[in-house]
Amino acid sequence: MSEVFKPSDPRSISDLIRSHPLAWVVSQTPEGLRGSTIPILAHCDADGRVIRLEGHFPRRNPQVKGLRTDPGALFLFIGPHSYISPGMVRDKTWGPTWNFAHAQFQARVEFFEASDLMEAHLRRLIDAMEKYRDAPWSLDDMGPRYRGLMDHIIGFNAYVDDAQHRFKLGQDERPEIFADICDALGDTPLQRLMREHRQD
Repeated sequence: MSEVFKPSDPRSISDLIRSHPLAWVVSQTPEGLRGSTIPILAHCDADGRVIRLEGHFPRRNPQVKGLRTDPGALFLFIGPHSYISPGMVRDKTWGPTWNFAHAQFQARVEFFEASDLMEAHLRRLIDAMEKYRDAPWSLDDMGPRYRGLMDHIIGFNAYVDDAQHRFKLGQDERPEIFADICDALGDTPLQRLMREHRQD
């Protein structure tokens, strides 16, 4: 990977997951490769590097059976992205491209299902998803009904073995072209991420 497209800080990865927590989780099953979209919590070491991913599957998902045999899985996150047209910039000979930020992890999945661990997991996940709402909903609002629903899911921790990230955000563009793209995008998550990773 080109050094210019590396995240500016390890915490950029956990920030991307926090703001775009729905990941594709791909793994082997008895029927072959399968993928599911699952909301994920990222856990980091003292340097801000993602070392563990937390989530849950529906118990009837065939990936659960597959992961019990082969715990390896690929976690794919996509952050803000957009097609970038030459019509956005002053140089009409400039070629079209796509700006994006993504992160992928190879990890080993370990399941947990004890009721106390599941409740703690659901509270962490719900609190993370609700924290930006004006009136956050909590697990307690559901009452005893959640215990019945909890029987249908199984939690997991996925321990990261390898991580690959690419933040292609116009870092290699000439200043005037970069400015044109930002102006055309307006105040959007992608534009803000581009400015955050621009070094000049």
